Amino acid sequence: MDDLFAAAQQWLFESLVEPLVFSLGLGNLLEDAFDATGWLLVGLIQLAIMLTVFKLLERWRPVEPVTDRKAVRVDVIYTLIHRLGLFRLALFFCIDPLWDSLSGHMRLAGIPTLQLDALWPGVTDQALVSFALYLLVIDFIGYWLHRAQHHFEWWWQLHALHHSQRQMTMWSDNRNHLLDDLLIDATFVLIARLIGVAPGQFIALVAVTQLLQSLQHANVRLSFGPVFERVLVSPRYHRLHHAIGIGHETEGKGTLGGHNFGVLLPVWDILFGTAKLDGQFEPTGVRDQLPEEGGRDYGRGFWSQQWLGLKRLFIWSA
Repeated sequence: MDDLFAAAQQWLFESLVEPLVFSLGLGNLLEDAFDATGWLLVGLIQLAIMLTVFKLLERWRPVEPVTDRKAVRVDVIYTLIHRLGLFRLALFFCIDPLWDSLSGHMRLAGIPTLQLDALWPGVTDQALVSFALYLLVIDFIGYWLHRAQHHFEWWWQLHALHHSQRQMTMWSDNRNHLLDDLLIDATFVLIARLIGVAPGQFIALVAVTQLLQSLQHANVRLSFGPVFERVLVSPRYHRLHHAIGIGHETEGKGTLGGHNFGVLLPVWDILFGTAKLDGQFEPTGVRDQLPEEGGRDYGRGFWSQQWLGLKRLFIWSA
């Protein structure tokens, strides 16, 4: 699979990206453009799977009819920005030079860089074991970051945008405030570099995580059963996290909190007491959107959603 991906990346780079880079007079960025082609290819593969497999699942057993097509189209914009690598590529250009400089100073000072998979003899020779180890660490960190988004009031003002979608579909995963994404993605990039994740592994980790999260948000009546529901986050399990009054509130108090924060693995919710394994396919959204709770406006378009997120943050901090 590595060879197939490398061949496809090389073909896409030579056929499309390289001529475009030269036409823009950016030949000095060829190496970075080749890396960006990898992100682009991964995004195209993800979109192909979403438009075939996940779309069929949504048509097979939808939780609810999609009546607000405009809201879904805005989510598609978010998905294209993230899945085609545009946002993460910009982040990479900002963080990578800083990290390379820091790594250079560490080597000059004799401080070794951490290679997590090298701590266990033989793991570095087994790609799948190494990948699983890094995935476990990244998912554990993702769980706590997700809890932080629901714990700190200032962060919730941004993250609430993600939960404001009343029509959850496979496109809803990337419906986030860009500042929220910046905080999360920058943390993941830094931690990945800190523990020694190779660039190719990092792309694979992001691809697997994003694709499974798209499935979790899909408008499909799907559970993994009493056993596997505890192994991998399912659409039913994650929909409970988006449910009004359940997923992002402390029950009976109306304050921040919630259930089912696991990104890929429910084990962290089970270990730390935040799992909700019972429940059906509840309506999604944020309580203060309801007319009887004030009918708060989270925006209808991309830019209005971004502006209102900043406005909520500024009002809260004032």
